[in-house]
Amino acid sequence: MIKHIAFIMDGNRRWAQSRGLLKVLGHKEGLNRFEEVADFCIKKGMKYISFYTFSVENLKRSEAEKNYLFDLFIKESDKLLKELKDRGARARFIGDRSLFPENLVTVCEKIERETCAFDSLYVNFLFCYGGRQEILSGVKNILAKVKSGELLESEITEDIFYKNLWSGDFPEPDLVVRTGGQIRLSNFLLYQSAYSELCFLDCMWPEINEEILNKVLLDYEVRKRNFGK
Repeated sequence: MIKHIAFIMDGNRRWAQSRGLLKVLGHKEGLNRFEEVADFCIKKGMKYISFYTFSVENLKRSEAEKNYLFDLFIKESDKLLKELKDRGARARFIGDRSLFPENLVTVCEKIERETCAFDSLYVNFLFCYGGRQEILSGVKNILAKVKSGELLESEITEDIFYKNLWSGDFPEPDLVVRTGGQIRLSNFLLYQSAYSELCFLDCMWPEINEEILNKVLLDYEVRKRNFGK
């Protein structure tokens, strides 16, 4: 049984280009997949979903594209909040908050605040996120605690380190799914996915649907997870 599934949502721009649309319109279509994916995961009994929403590297994109993305999220935030509430889902935004665009901070905090009491589903939006950056942040957190005397060097364990990561209060993903045809993690949950099963799909993220997700689960169910044994 999958407890936590994580998605690298790749292919929005290529999906739009293949249809003669502006690249940015692919992001709008990609956002529309949230509802269907969330409902599928709830139906299958999953408790945690993580979406690679915006990476640290995405900050290198053009100002026009970034502004479109941020404005789109703000515009669709009330709809997203309603969808989360309707499903009893708690949302969190995980990443380097110092990099969050100012016009999005209030929106993210509102969504987190208004869903904090829900526990039917936990939805993590990895935003301004990078796996290497998260690991470095965890190291700095540990060093600060050792320096202050809150933590002894001899007390540092893998479990303690994990809990000092941005995402330290949700479990490692059982399955990481990437759309878009690329076969790499792209700085996504590098520490947490050490023993995750990986699935790479040729379809673009806006094409994801229940039929594809069912095939992903069938493939997962026949794999044998040994964890080094």
